Amino acid sequence: MAASMCDVFSFCVGVAGPARIAVEVRFVSSAKGKGLFATQLIRKGETVFVERPLVAAQFLWNALYRYRACDHCLRALEKAEENAQRLTGKPGQVLPHPELCTVRQDLHQSCPHCRVTYCSAECRLAAAEQYHQILCPGPSQDDPAHPLNKLQEAWRSVHYPPETASIMLMARMVATVKQAKDKDRWIRLFSQFCNKTANEEEEIVHKLLGDKFKGQLELLRRLFTEALYEEALSQWFTPDGFRSLFALVGTNGQGIGTSSLSQWVHACDALELKPQDREQLDAFIDQLYKDIEAATGEFLNCEGSGLFVLQSCCNHSCVPNAETSFPENNFLLHVTALEDIKPGEEICISYLDCCQRERSRHSRHKILRGR
Repeated sequence: MAASMCDVFSFCVGVAGPARIAVEVRFVSSAKGKGLFATQLIRKGETVFVERPLVAAQFLWNALYRYRACDHCLRALEKAEENAQRLTGKPGQVLPHPELCTVRQDLHQSCPHCRVTYCSAECRLAAAEQYHQILCPGPSQDDPAHPLNKLQEAWRSVHYPPETASIMLMARMVATVKQAKDKDRWIRLFSQFCNKTANEEEEIVHKLLGDKFKGQLELLRRLFTEALYEEALSQWFTPDGFRSLFALVGTNGQGIGTSSLSQWVHACDALELKPQDREQLDAFIDQLYKDIEAATGEFLNCEGSGLFVLQSCCNHSCVPNAETSFPENNFLLHVTALEDIKPGEEICISYLDCCQRERSRHSRHKILRGR
């Protein structure tokens, strides 16, 4: 039961249909599976496509430690200065050029029932229409006995930072199907992601949960079933089906990182300043990052993961010709050409965490300006 290309491309943003996108999905080999190929010349620096995920979710420890993000699109909700104050542990930290912060807190909205926060009315409505009616705990948001809270607590007890997945991504997959009028369409879309053998699935689960993974996986399956069972997805709730679902998320989940501070730094890098002013601003930002590293370590971003149909078709290369990023400070994934890509050439990316690559971008900009 394969999804149509129109279904697959419908999650690309700002395009009318597949004819407007310069890529196609092809079968490569039994070892690699599918691959993404250019259908026309794509120039270095051009955006290959922009894609929104089928589902996305913030990592649970990340949310618990007050990395405030939109519950739908993961847009960072703190102003850049608030973000800097929390990450440095300095309540009095002041940022120059506050006008460069793009966070619009006047647009933020909350679910009227459980009070989770969204960056806008659009995100609140999108979540409600897709999955939140099923997942909203209402006034039981802080009740440890609520089935979803029990599931999340169990997940946090077996998957510690640095996080690479979230049980709530799987929960949103189920809730999306439960809420959907056309359940078969969503099941087809989720079936697009690559499947693994039983041994490969066990290896992925082992990496996510550790040595005691079999007992932990069964506990999570039981709690998952109690909270979310859906007849149309009954296979997902069996021991084998749940392991496969777990492996699907572990294999295909794309890390998402957002940061209002990072957005502010990018805006500072783009300022046209006198040399002395530029030197002072760069020195300030360098010291700010050192203070953050001393207080917080490497955990700078609001972080989560999402399932992207088209991006998941991109194979890994140690010398990629494209890269993924989240320049809009939300879950919209941009794939950008790192070099000219000819028609018929496969589009490959690096599976290294784009959040990690983002942390060094300011330093690279400085080096480039110095040449």
